[in-house]
Amino acid sequence: MSFPRGFFFGAATSAYQIEGGTAADGRGPSWWDDFAQVPGHIADGSNGEVACDHYRLWRDDVALMQRLGLNAYRLSIAWPRVMPRGRGPVNPAGLDFYERLVDALLQAGIAPFVTLYHWDLPSALAARGGWQSRDTAQAFAEYASVVARRLGARVRSWATLNEPRCSAVVGHLEGRHAPGLRSMQATLQAAHHLLLAHGLGVQALRAELPGTEIGIVCDVKPYTAAGSEAADVQAVRRGDGFFNRWFLDPLFKASYPSDIAAELAPWMPVQGSDDLRIIAAPIDSLGINYYTRGHVRHDATRPYPHTTEERVPGAHYSAMGWEDYPQGLHHMLLRIHREYAPAQLYVAENGAAEDDVPAPGGRVHDAARVRYFQGHWAAAARALADGVPLRAYFAWSLLDNFEWGHGYRKRFGIVHVDFATQQRTPKDSALAYRDFIAGLR
Repeated sequence: MSFPRGFFFGAATSAYQIEGGTAADGRGPSWWDDFAQVPGHIADGSNGEVACDHYRLWRDDVALMQRLGLNAYRLSIAWPRVMPRGRGPVNPAGLDFYERLVDALLQAGIAPFVTLYHWDLPSALAARGGWQSRDTAQAFAEYASVVARRLGARVRSWATLNEPRCSAVVGHLEGRHAPGLRSMQATLQAAHHLLLAHGLGVQALRAELPGTEIGIVCDVKPYTAAGSEAADVQAVRRGDGFFNRWFLDPLFKASYPSDIAAELAPWMPVQGSDDLRIIAAPIDSLGINYYTRGHVRHDATRPYPHTTEERVPGAHYSAMGWEDYPQGLHHMLLRIHREYAPAQLYVAENGAAEDDVPAPGGRVHDAARVRYFQGHWAAAARALADGVPLRAYFAWSLLDNFEWGHGYRKRFGIVHVDFATQQRTPKDSALAYRDFIAGLR
């Protein structure tokens, strides 16, 4: 495997999943704080009040990254920690926290990649309609300006949003994430306003930080047919259209995909005349989150896109039930490069949840995760060899954390966290990653 000089190898986290300190130093509540309080929303009845206690232990975590040889770290900013009500007064203690963290990363030789929104919408904005309200997009731009003004060019790369698809679909159609809705109308309106927030956020960041790298992070997934019927081929088209093209097309082509828009015509979002132009403002990089593929059949009993996923005999599946399919990463990187031509690409998240059990002595022998990473590192190297302008790779996740609706039952971390003691223990996958990076330098 060959990676160019200056390539970034890092790990990723998100604020709500690791920080804890949800009521500390003036932080306001988020809709994930609210969502987690409703019985039945979180599998183990937990919440993010403590999580990995990163708000208190961040210095230890930076030192840990440095020991693992990482030269980049992708973090997110908690909007309610910076602007407790989403708009208006700024919380100085929140900005101080992120400034200290960014400065410590730089001192450790670790480049900060900052995502402004990783799903923790301030509760005050949620109460006024959340992402179904156009005002939330404008509020996001104001928040982006505040953070950019404080952290400035010390940040190597800015991303406006993480996974607008997941925010819209899992939260507003599937009901598994905040705000817990099941409405196609709400989903498409939220998706549009998330994309509009991105476009307005790009404007705000450019105004504060001209010349700085700005982009967005989208989750992507290749679709393949599990059957040979014509209906299964159409299921692949719909799945791909709703998961991938519905978000990439507006960002790079200033339009929604016509075939999917025709099928979703009764629920199309209200749009301003200039919205798509704003959404498609040029960006400097695209981060992609890749985990698995969709191996699907047509299923008319399921809601749009009318697909059901099938398992492949003999394939390895993670604790999430996701297939280990590294060739899909190569496929999506190459496809996005050819169809959308972003100036730079980076793998913003890639990883697997496994049923990690510490062995006597505390070591975690996560061989399946090691194999997962090795396959995906090879896929990234193949994409580079094929001309993809790939600049960075981030393992998901640095730490075992609060895994949204699964609570603490699913462990994605390359570092094991004992949530009772907050002790961090690098797993075999972290040590393999460290050795892999060292072997390339």
